[in-house]
Amino acid sequence: MLERELLAGEWSLPSSFAARARKRLLWYVNRLRCMRPPEMAHRLLRAAAARAECWGLTAASEVPETDWTVASRPWVYPPESPGQQQECLAAAERIIAGRFDVFALRDVDLGSPPRWNRDPKTGLEAPLRFGKLLDYRNAEQVGDIKYLWEPNRHQHLVTLAQAYALSREHRYFQAIRGHLESWFDACPHAKGPNWCSALEAAMRLISWSIAWQLLGGKESRLFSEPSCRAFRAQWLQSVFRHARFIHGYFSRYSSANNHLLGEAAGLYIAATTWPCWPQASRWKKSAQTVLEREILLQNGTDGVNLEQAVGYQRFDLELLLLCWLAAEAHGEDFSPAFRSRIESMLEYLASIMDVGGNVPMIGDCDDATVCRLDHRPDFCGYRSLLAIGALLFGRGDFKAKAGGLDERTRWLVRNANSAYEALNAQDVVLPVRQAFPVGGYYVLGCDFETEKELRLIVDAGPLGYQTIAAHGHADALAFTLSVGGKEIFIDPGTYAYHTEEPWRQYFRGTAAHNTVRVDGHDQSTSGGKFMWVKKAQAGCDRWSSSPEKDVFEGWHDGYLRLASPVLHRRKIVLHKRSRSILIEDTLQARGRHTIELFFHCSERCRVERASDGYRIVNGDRQVTLKPPPSVEEQRVYSGSTAPILGWISRRFDERQPAATLVWRCVVRGEQALRTQIVC
Repeated sequence: MLERELLAGEWSLPSSFAARARKRLLWYVNRLRCMRPPEMAHRLLRAAAARAECWGLTAASEVPETDWTVASRPWVYPPESPGQQQECLAAAERIIAGRFDVFALRDVDLGSPPRWNRDPKTGLEAPLRFGKLLDYRNAEQVGDIKYLWEPNRHQHLVTLAQAYALSREHRYFQAIRGHLESWFDACPHAKGPNWCSALEAAMRLISWSIAWQLLGGKESRLFSEPSCRAFRAQWLQSVFRHARFIHGYFSRYSSANNHLLGEAAGLYIAATTWPCWPQASRWKKSAQTVLEREILLQNGTDGVNLEQAVGYQRFDLELLLLCWLAAEAHGEDFSPAFRSRIESMLEYLASIMDVGGNVPMIGDCDDATVCRLDHRPDFCGYRSLLAIGALLFGRGDFKAKAGGLDERTRWLVRNANSAYEALNAQDVVLPVRQAFPVGGYYVLGCDFETEKELRLIVDAGPLGYQTIAAHGHADALAFTLSVGGKEIFIDPGTYAYHTEEPWRQYFRGTAAHNTVRVDGHDQSTSGGKFMWVKKAQAGCDRWSSSPEKDVFEGWHDGYLRLASPVLHRRKIVLHKRSRSILIEDTLQARGRHTIELFFHCSERCRVERASDGYRIVNGDRQVTLKPPPSVEEQRVYSGSTAPILGWISRRFDERQPAATLVWRCVVRGEQALRTQIVC
């Protein structure tokens, strides 16, 4: 956060101090440009309050006595017939042995318990300074903060609690106790990298809540011995401090995106799980107010998350659904508007998922999961959300897209097996919808949900949410295409956040998307890794769907900022009988411009030169891509680093080569470029 950096008094030590200082100053300038006066005042006041807290000028209240007379009910349950008992126990044994998967690090030895303030990727140990003033973006000080934070979300404790619930073996509880006691010692209240972020504290509370329930809650016999009661008291003290920290440190203004939803969800779940302090009812009411407001602000009426990032739509849905289930278990509820917006969000996911279960990797994604509970390697969070939605809304079409009942749903929904079986998934109409005008996405295609399916998704939406559009990509008028559930043209994903800046800029830039780039510029201008200072506006002029064809026409103005302005228009016509797609890119310009068209293929595709263009093959599916006659240069890149082109990132911090076709030409004045795809 800006207020942390304003008063921390810490500058990143550079290889070239002057260059780093200039870059840092530019970031401050850009960040201030994205703020309005009320936000500036808020951040300055918050920074001053943090400094006062650091100096001990404000005294934190003591943790009050626990009132056990206030009841709480569980909302996570061991399934009647668990389908993955052995997989769960094996996962728990790996944790006890100190083996973890952390993004690109697979089966790495972190120890049991891990070193909580150490980045497992770089080996750097973060300092135990006052957390709110610690610059967690400073890689030379904390390493890769994503890697440091991930084990501290304590989702592995949920796995250990699952193992205990299934086996009743005391050693799983002992492992949880050992990890938590070491965490309390290594991460004292308000100190170090694990007291920097309210979102990270909230994620930890959600994990603690689920583990607490699976261990049996306050009545568990595990807490019967005096030493265990002392451990329980220590745990509850930390719960209280976490909740108080979150409640006073909500993300606001331009930072109020998925972080705020996560913070409110963590606080709501904590107050519901542990209603044993006078403050809990106030926390719960405050959190529910935020959740009710933000779900409507951050997600359009058509169900599209306005961060324009599908991965964060999944993350937000997990948070919101857990809160719903927690409320339902206590005989409480959220508003009809809240529930309706969740249903719309699920409809969007169901509509953009192809028959093979593939979901386009639009916008940023850091692989965040609120709780997994399912230990299959091929577990799909999107399908799982649709399974939960099928049960909550009685939707057969969601059941059809989910494809089956996953283990997470069995742990979260009582009697899930029988309720799921009773849902009728026959004779449902799919996709649910094809036009999402608020989010700006349109689904063109034919033969949906069959082996002949064509599904093309085109983007004419905003760059992102709030003034910084932090998680949006410069992908206006880009499209993805799958044939028979096999991906052909894809969105390459995200790859990195805080480290490896050239790769961060590439994956969020225009060249990493199936659209047009003009004169080597991104459609929008970046002001930092999570900030856009000049944003392309996009829109749809025409959308129609008939038994014969689907037609999309859209535009964006990102290149009107050039000295010689260019307006990009794109028309896509999908002819259903001939199974052909015409893409017409019109560049409305006066001067001379270099134009590039990008076509990013799945890493599973084989690209072959054909007499009339290129043949792209994925398994038993193939398409022919025919370039415009005016194209002067055609190249295929795969795994190139100069320039960076021809990559895909399926997981955070992992990348692999994938073919990218690039067509280049020079246009003078207005010109139309027509590309044909035959499927």
